[in-house]
Amino acid sequence: MKKISILSLLVLGLMLANAGLVFAAQYDLKQMTPEVQQALDSRKSRFSELESLKTAGKIGETNQGYVQALSGDSQAASVASQENSDRRVVYQTIAEQNGIADQISIVERVFGQVQKDKAAPGVKVQNEDGSWVTK
Repeated sequence: MKKISILSLLVLGLMLANAGLVFAAQYDLKQMTPEVQQALDSRKSRFSELESLKTAGKIGETNQGYVQALSGDSQAASVASQENSDRRVVYQTIAEQNGIADQISIVERVFGQVQKDKAAPGVKVQNEDGSWVTK
C-alpha cells in the first residue's frame, strides 16, 4: 500500500510539474499590437546576425526565453540586448492578453524551451540548472 501511495504521489507530482508548461502552451497572441509588430520586425531584421553569433558561440539561449552574450564581444552584447528587449515586448503582451500579466515567467519558460528545442546543432543552450551545453 505504501509503495502505491508513493508511486501515486510521484506520478501526480510529474503531472503537476508538466501541467504548467502544457497550460502555458495554450496561450497565444490574441491581437497584434503596433509594439509587437515593431518587435517582430526588429527580430526579423537581426535574425541572420543573431544566428551567426549563436553559431560562433558568442550568444546562447537561456532557459528563461532570452539570449545571453557568452563572450566579452561588444557586438554580441548589443545584439543580445536588442533581441531581449523585443522578446520581452512579445512575452509581456502574450501574458497580458491571456490574463497572466503577473506570471510572465510562465511565458518566458515556455519560450525558453521552444528556443532550446529549435536551436541548431552547435548552439549553446542553458539547462534548467543554469549550466550551459552545446546542442
